Amino acid sequence: MRIVIKIGTSTLAHPTGHLNIRRVENICKILSDIKNAGNEVILVSSGAIGMGVGKLGLRTRPADIPTKQAAAAVGQCELMYTYDKLFNEYNHTVGQLLITGDDVKNEIRHQNFSNTITRLLELGAIPIINENDTVATNEIVIGDNDTLAAIVAECVKADKLVLLSDIDGLYTADPHKDPDAKLIQLITAIDDSVRALAGGSAGNQGTGGMATKIQAAEICMSCGCEMIITNGDQPENLYLIMEGKSVGTTFAEK
Repeated sequence: MRIVIKIGTSTLAHPTGHLNIRRVENICKILSDIKNAGNEVILVSSGAIGMGVGKLGLRTRPADIPTKQAAAAVGQCELMYTYDKLFNEYNHTVGQLLITGDDVKNEIRHQNFSNTITRLLELGAIPIINENDTVATNEIVIGDNDTLAAIVAECVKADKLVLLSDIDGLYTADPHKDPDAKLIQLITAIDDSVRALAGGSAGNQGTGGMATKIQAAEICMSCGCEMIITNGDQPENLYLIMEGKSVGTTFAEK
């Protein structure tokens, strides 16, 4: 099975911006085990800007583009160093791809990054993908890694895309405000009523939110890739997902 895993900043880091070491170690261990079972694993990882903020000692996520890009430059080094070190403990090699909107829109560049991912998988490596925040501007930005992960899943014809988030899935209402909110386990079609449930914003550390996850689901469902939103606090859920069990919210056409 070919699976794309997207890890959000809120899963990777503490609110301080510093790495959540225990959680990231656990995720890398579980993904290594899933790969050892014969599956192909592709990781789409946020966190460059957030980790750069922590590394540079900034008090808040920067609003201006030059400081954001500087934080991304520092944070991406820290991020890949961490992944390389942790996956190496389980004898897995990682490869980094940094992508902008131009790489998606331009047919030749799109094919090039697709070929690179495919060859990395053939060579037994784990591709780790992020948007290239050091050079991306409004004109060439993808904008969020939920969308990027869905584009990657479509590009490599993945069987599943799993979004590890700070929430269990899509609810009938905001669970932080409504105690009667219920988790929706399966969505087989996305319409305006589903989009209306995706109100709200991203966390302080990241750029995504439930709306971007719905957009990602639309991309996946259009190409026959199942998408699951589940809580990054419980990475063991990945085992259940690989077994086809219902965890979080699954988006799949009938």
